[in-house]
Amino acid sequence: MAGAGNDFLVLDAKKGVDYKKLAPKMCDRTNGVGADGLIIVDKSVKADYRMRIINADGSEAEMCGNGARCFTAYVKRAKKPSKRRISIDTLAGIILGEATGEIANCRLSDPTDYGSNIELMISGRKIHVDYIDTGVPHTIIFVRDLEEIDVKTIGEIVRYHKTFKPRGTNVNFVELIDDKLVAARTYERGVEDETKACGTGSVAAAIVGYLKTHPNIKNKKGAKMKVRTQGGEILHVTFDIHNKSITNVWLKGSAKFIAKGEYYV
Repeated sequence: MAGAGNDFLVLDAKKGVDYKKLAPKMCDRTNGVGADGLIIVDKSVKADYRMRIINADGSEAEMCGNGARCFTAYVKRAKKPSKRRISIDTLAGIILGEATGEIANCRLSDPTDYGSNIELMISGRKIHVDYIDTGVPHTIIFVRDLEEIDVKTIGEIVRYHKTFKPRGTNVNFVELIDDKLVAARTYERGVEDETKACGTGSVAAAIVGYLKTHPNIKNKKGAKMKVRTQGGEILHVTFDIHNKSITNVWLKGSAKFIAKGEYYV
């Protein structure tokens, strides 16, 4: 499946499988099937379903926005749940999902740890960044001429910067188009390269972009920001602001079914 160009192999959970060893093999684009990661559909005692996200390098992610949409669309098609909106147990908490065909909308966990104007020394040069945890850690770097940025080189330096140890960070290069649209390119932790889209990164870019363009806002219900991904798709992010805290974050976009088949272990 693919969500805005972020591609995943979606598997029903099986006993005795080491997904952290399996993921690098399956996600290899030459000797495997090829994907940014595995999504495991499992049972949960806390919610309707449990979602695990195993990155292409075998590490387990707490959350993945594009993956959550693919998970939701898959469950709707394969499991046919009676309820319109399903609850999903993740390492980042309980999230919600609803889907119609290949469009899904997910309510993600409330963001935490927002920090603005953080100074970093990168290759002997000072830069200022923003940081927010949208289920996974994200650093935002506002730029001009987004297409000219060396995402992999700079992203890798920031991803492993001492400021963000021990977890590391995803790195988003964001261009403010106007007060309703940002464009984003993301270096993803776990993939260790740029991906065509990042759901939690798009949410981070949308929220921080909105706060930058509305600096005096303290309360707002149904704040909206669109995000243009490197894959060209527009993702829609909505959220509430209450006493400067962000809640009720929804991410809407594609969740495409590409292929179905067997993999030989």
